[in-house]
Amino acid sequence: MTAETLSFQAEVSKLLHIVTHSLYSEKEIFLRELISNASDACDRLRYLAITKPELTADDPAFKVTVTVDAKAKTLSVADNGIGMNRDDMVENLGTIARSGSGAFLEQLTGDADKDISLIGQFGVGFYSAFMVADKVEVASRKAGEDQAWRWVSDGGGDFSIEEAERPARGTTVQMTLRKDAAEFLELDRLRQIVTTYSNHIALPIEIVDLGKEGDAEPETINQASAIWTRPKSEITAEQYTEFYRHVGHGFDEPWLTLHSKAEGKIEYTMLLFVPSAKPFDLFSPERKHGVKLYVKRVFITDDCEGLVPSYMRFLRGVVDSEDLPLNVSRELLQNNLLVQKIRTAVVKRVLGELEKKAEKQLEEFATFWENFGAVLKEGIYEDTEMRDRLLKLARFRSSGQDGLTSLGEYVERMKEGQDAVYYITGPDSDSLARSPQLEGFKAKGVEVLLLADPVDDFWLGVVHEFDGKPLKSVTRGGADLDTVKSDDKEDDAEKPEDSAELSVLIAAFKQTLEDQVKDVRLSKRLTDSPVCLVADDGDMDMHLERLLRAHKQLDSAAKRILEINPKHALIAALGKLAKEKGIKGDVEDAARLLLDQARIIEGEALPDPGAFSRRMADFMAKGLPAA
Repeated sequence: MTAETLSFQAEVSKLLHIVTHSLYSEKEIFLRELISNASDACDRLRYLAITKPELTADDPAFKVTVTVDAKAKTLSVADNGIGMNRDDMVENLGTIARSGSGAFLEQLTGDADKDISLIGQFGVGFYSAFMVADKVEVASRKAGEDQAWRWVSDGGGDFSIEEAERPARGTTVQMTLRKDAAEFLELDRLRQIVTTYSNHIALPIEIVDLGKEGDAEPETINQASAIWTRPKSEITAEQYTEFYRHVGHGFDEPWLTLHSKAEGKIEYTMLLFVPSAKPFDLFSPERKHGVKLYVKRVFITDDCEGLVPSYMRFLRGVVDSEDLPLNVSRELLQNNLLVQKIRTAVVKRVLGELEKKAEKQLEEFATFWENFGAVLKEGIYEDTEMRDRLLKLARFRSSGQDGLTSLGEYVERMKEGQDAVYYITGPDSDSLARSPQLEGFKAKGVEVLLLADPVDDFWLGVVHEFDGKPLKSVTRGGADLDTVKSDDKEDDAEKPEDSAELSVLIAAFKQTLEDQVKDVRLSKRLTDSPVCLVADDGDMDMHLERLLRAHKQLDSAAKRILEINPKHALIAALGKLAKEKGIKGDVEDAARLLLDQARIIEGEALPDPGAFSRRMADFMAKGLPAA
């Protein structure tokens, strides 16, 4: 059969160029990645063989073999795992079959120093072979099939696939090494790499030197025992880190390591890690957690939704059960009572460790929260059982404090006369801090939580109080600040206002804007801005409504209330003008201009930008002296 030539997916070509030319100073990482892939292939076949023992009947002992041929300048990594057929090769070796890959590659800048951390989060896997090789040849035969296939590429834009001969199942990755990679033909160097990065692999890793005279005897160079089964006292920090990188396919250090064994009614071991870097696809809809389920050291699945809640999808690691049956199907796992008990224990253990960090290591916890707080807050909405613990653990930006604060700390700082926890939601903390709705709260010294994560709008729909204090949005309803005592006595003093002029102005605004706003009223929340928009007490929060409309989950917007600042010079001048000349002309134009200004501040699109521009130009021209 003639070899078939195919082109790499565009994303692969871009990734290969960066990996090959500028990625790692420590190129030895390629061997760790290939051995990790080989181990995964064996794990997957071991699981399939539970129900199809014929797949491994001829060769039941799994292993990974590293073969060196210094004369031919080749290095090979082989396994007797699940193997690949032609379609598997195209999907696994010619494309990036992972959610969010397009978004990931859009973030690459071409600057090697900046791109290293991004690619490290993505995990280059098989493609790391091109860091050291001029040519990579993959020969594979899928378990249960007779036909083998060969995949060949030099890391350029194309690869070829053809039928091949392979005596048994599994995959061999053979690399023809470049001159600058000759060190990886030295046995001592390879032993050092394997013991450093892959000692934790739970199956034998053998090394074979084809340069030896006579028969090349394989030498096992790792411990070949599951790291989570060993006592913690026997495991170094470096070994934990390398296992984390193996199981998570990452390059960062673990921020937190949890290793424990439960004994009693149910027995299981967990070795879990919280990453120190935020994955690029953390909010991808397809993203799942990275915790693998084992039963009695046999890999079962890395896609058990019931094992870890979605709001802890940043976790990496393994859970190994002694009680689940080996032949349990992935479908049955979703509603398995034993899995649910393990899940509850995992959640409680992780939350317990996070609570310790939050109490004793504030800076470390702040780093975690910046990376994963937005995900953990999803649990406030989803997990009623853990809601109270998650609320106490949650951290927020605030108008009155630098850094992060908890709800408990906020309540302790509440002003005399303040009876609610105030918040505002929006796209980012900086713009929220400048919102006109905050002006009256700042003047009174009342702190407002700045909630800038999309999930905030949703958990606020199910949590209405904390520590007996209601949670209130500053963009909804009347701002009841009269009971709050200000530090500045002048702020508490009533300032005289011409109620007749303001009444005429409000009536003029209501008449002009009756089809665009629900109401026009005086504001207690504004001190510097002339106007702002707020939602009525019974209406949806404005930011949540915008989110739902943007995602086409809401067709129309509710009318807002326009609040005007009676102490602002512009409002006072308009009041006099309305009383003296009536509501037509300039007062009508001012009403429309101020409504559009309030919309702009809220980030809303203007219904008629052209009319706004003309009206603004005319209004400015009237205020300038005649030429």
